Amino acid sequence: MNGKATTTRTRLDRGRSALGPALELVHTGRAPTRAVLTAELGVTRATAGAVAAELEALGLIRVDSNPGAAAGSQGRPSHRLTVDEKGPVALAAQVHADGFRAALVGLGGTIEATAPGCVTVSADPAQVLGAVVEAGAALLRATGRRCVGAGLAAPSAVAEPEGTALNPLHLAWPAGAPVREIFAEQIRAAGIEGPAFTGNDVNLAALAEHRHGAGRGAKDLLCVATGHRGVGGALVLDGRLHTGSSGLALEVGHLTVNPEGRPCHCGSRGCLDVETDPLAFLTAAGRDPGPEVSLLQQARDLLRDHADDPGVRVATGELIDRLGLGLAGLVNILNPDRIILGGLHRELLDADPGRLRAVVADRSLWGRSGGVPILPCTLDHNSLVGAAELAWQPVLDDPLNALGGTADAS
Repeated sequence: MNGKATTTRTRLDRGRSALGPALELVHTGRAPTRAVLTAELGVTRATAGAVAAELEALGLIRVDSNPGAAAGSQGRPSHRLTVDEKGPVALAAQVHADGFRAALVGLGGTIEATAPGCVTVSADPAQVLGAVVEAGAALLRATGRRCVGAGLAAPSAVAEPEGTALNPLHLAWPAGAPVREIFAEQIRAAGIEGPAFTGNDVNLAALAEHRHGAGRGAKDLLCVATGHRGVGGALVLDGRLHTGSSGLALEVGHLTVNPEGRPCHCGSRGCLDVETDPLAFLTAAGRDPGPEVSLLQQARDLLRDHADDPGVRVATGELIDRLGLGLAGLVNILNPDRIILGGLHRELLDADPGRLRAVVADRSLWGRSGGVPILPCTLDHNSLVGAAELAWQPVLDDPLNALGGTADAS
């Protein structure tokens, strides 16, 4: 092989190996232009251009054909890079105590279409997941979009590698239900292409926020959230979820924050799970929850519309103090560089940010050394977006292998 052919082959191999990292940079918004992509990848302009062209040929991104310089900038204009708004999508689904939601999510974490459904979730996971997949398949038929795979967010610890839901207590599903296997079977039966994945809903919310929301730029990100029932936590380290040896890390809902508090379904008392979730807030405020809307919505409405009510003020303070105590313990153990809060916890932070941050600082060693930023989650339906991230990951890892095609980098 002559020298020119060797150089071409080397550039081709380098371009292929850079496709995944390049796509992830565009996907997460960290490479808005080809010049930035070149710098982030550490390759030549020719290689970066070839990589961008290949990703465009795969229908994943768009390269602006008429580059323009940003206002006030100097030097040669650079081509802008965006995700292809007509490109493939991932089918994402979330199941919770009050129903489910299916969605199509494109690159960049953009929800392209969504379909809520089912007010009452039955105790049969196959029946529920069949309805979920049917709703997702209808969205795919209506839009005509190519599907790269499917992801499911479940309100349970999900054991790896089996993909079983160990404690879906708020769904009345049997412990150890093989949710990934059931979900994958339903996906195949519906004729939907691509692999199927399942994960814990708070883990997936944290992943989505780290890539597209309030957690962007954090190195060690702690996420704590309460949705419709219970409390979950997640940790993202260097861009990857820390799930432990078998997928069960960060089950923070069973930290004790009130030793004389409410009995918890785990057998203990006063856990975060039963002391800082929507039902705990409604109970502390002296309200009887009704069946009309979800507990989360009832708690949000009460906090928003009756914040000056004495009972609501007391309940808000109690939950903030208990949440702060739990967060302080997590800060002492994990030393995160950012905390993000979701669900009702986001509203509690907004109601009295100074009080929550003071409790965490007063009760944690690291908090006293300068404090840990505590921010609200910013993405709507972040668990859905995170479920889609599971399906997008094989494409981000190896676009050519996942979607097919040939690299023409030269």
